[in-house]
Amino acid sequence: MTSVENVTWDVSDLVEPQGGLEEVIGRAQVLTDELVAYEGKIAELSVDDFLEVMKKYGELSDEMGRAGNYTGLLFSVNTQDEDIAAAMQKVEEVSAYISARLTFIEVEFNELSDEKVEAILASDRSEFCRYYLTHLRRAAKYQLSTKEEALLTQLSVTGASAWDRLFEDLCSTITVDADNSGNAVPLDSALSILHSSDRKAREIARDAISEKLTEGVKTRAYIYNTLVADHALEDKLRGYPTWLSGRNLENDTTDESVDALVEACMGRFDIAQRWYELKAKLLGLDKLEDYDRYAPLSHSETTIEYDEACGIVREAYSSFSPKMTDVFDTFMKNKWIDAPVREGKRGGAFCAYTVASHHPFVMLNWTNNRNDVLTLAHELGHACHAYLAKDQGTFHQDTGLTFCETASVFAESVTFNRLLDAVTDPRERLELLAEYIDGQIATVFRQIAMHQFEQAVHTHRRNIGELKLSDFSSYWLDTQRDMLGDAVNVSEGYGNWWSYVPHFISTPGYVYAYAYGQLLALSVYAQYQKEGSSLVPAYENMLAAGGSQSPQDLAMMVGMNLSDPNFWKDGLSIIDSMVTQASELADSLE
Repeated sequence: MTSVENVTWDVSDLVEPQGGLEEVIGRAQVLTDELVAYEGKIAELSVDDFLEVMKKYGELSDEMGRAGNYTGLLFSVNTQDEDIAAAMQKVEEVSAYISARLTFIEVEFNELSDEKVEAILASDRSEFCRYYLTHLRRAAKYQLSTKEEALLTQLSVTGASAWDRLFEDLCSTITVDADNSGNAVPLDSALSILHSSDRKAREIARDAISEKLTEGVKTRAYIYNTLVADHALEDKLRGYPTWLSGRNLENDTTDESVDALVEACMGRFDIAQRWYELKAKLLGLDKLEDYDRYAPLSHSETTIEYDEACGIVREAYSSFSPKMTDVFDTFMKNKWIDAPVREGKRGGAFCAYTVASHHPFVMLNWTNNRNDVLTLAHELGHACHAYLAKDQGTFHQDTGLTFCETASVFAESVTFNRLLDAVTDPRERLELLAEYIDGQIATVFRQIAMHQFEQAVHTHRRNIGELKLSDFSSYWLDTQRDMLGDAVNVSEGYGNWWSYVPHFISTPGYVYAYAYGQLLALSVYAQYQKEGSSLVPAYENMLAAGGSQSPQDLAMMVGMNLSDPNFWKDGLSIIDSMVTQASELADSLE
């Protein structure tokens, strides 16, 4: 048995085999000096010489990626350590300086003639960076001059990046007396009480969290105001038509397709409302309160230890993909996961791809509830995606945000269905299905509601000016209530719950990608249920392709057509059918 307290990562192998952090930074600076010699000369290079520059550019990205991930991962679990914070800041400053010096590479590439670009892309030697360059070319019209791009990069260290770090630092120190015992726990632990079967405990935790989030909320609001203004300024300089256009371009999608996704999801908010009305009935309540949304139907707490969860997830992986099972086993044998909740650790869970020449790391905050099992499956799905795509190299390992959730949600779906198949009692099946539907609602409809909150905030900042604290609260409550309708009572204290969400701060426009990825992955899983093991090789090949193709082409590898206007409706119908299944199960028990 492995105590979860001992499941901690060792990120030193990112830099130690390369001589340590300073050596890695030193090599990056040497590579930078070599590349700077090409400034103003990109147009004069032959195709082969330009591709040699790109290879060296990739080597540099690997070196700085190792340094940045090393310090960033250390900081994520030790946000109060001043030495780690200082090391991370140094790496960010060096990285910004290097990026500023090398801005000319991408700028001058986009200034090349169409004929020269076509020759580069047609070369057999360009495969390692072909799609990256193709995608870069699409952004040419929003590109600034070399000097302007360099200036923005350098200013980000003391601008957006600094504010983001301050926000993360402030949130990591939030502790909550969630049970009125006088003992405060990290925010993540307090939030986990909302999954408790004890209604009074949930109410007390909700009130305590709401009260605690009022402390320092003006500072967090100021940070957000500043970053929204910063985002608007850069968009204006680049000429993006909307606040979301830059994110959509980076995600390799269009404003129109994202609008279609959001419209489709908002048009089916009735699914969420129907579920919450059914859940109130199942819980014996006239109507849900906001603290009831994640309440389990069972009155007995389901505690799952870390080892047991690993066994469940491994069994699920082994039921459909040998390659993903091998990656899972590799993670279990190595110190690549950090699981325990502890003071000063960042909340939530994530998978860091790090760099293509290394391996990913996974961070969890393990609280022994059943939802943690699906989180483990989810984050290891990300890890498998990253690990299988390593051979694509620096430029093509990563996918855009809209596609990066595919493997994680697919793995989560397989794990859930394995859990469900193991349960024969109808009441237990209903209880488990309810938990899963809760997750689907949160990932699709709640994220779209959060996206609408972002939309309101960014629109207000651009058209009216700085937001007051009451504006943030009003937009948050209004967009949440739009999704919940009359099915859930939302307390006024809930109005400050936007203020601990890191994506709003660090990655504006991120959250819609959860709904995008969830619906895509559900559709892929539905295809897997139809085709069985015959789909697995194509699915594994899709993961191994990383970001070397467009999301549309990647989806076509497993039979998905993202250009079909009914695609999102088909994905939403899957969630609708789950609610129907739960309703039928509930009727059979009466």
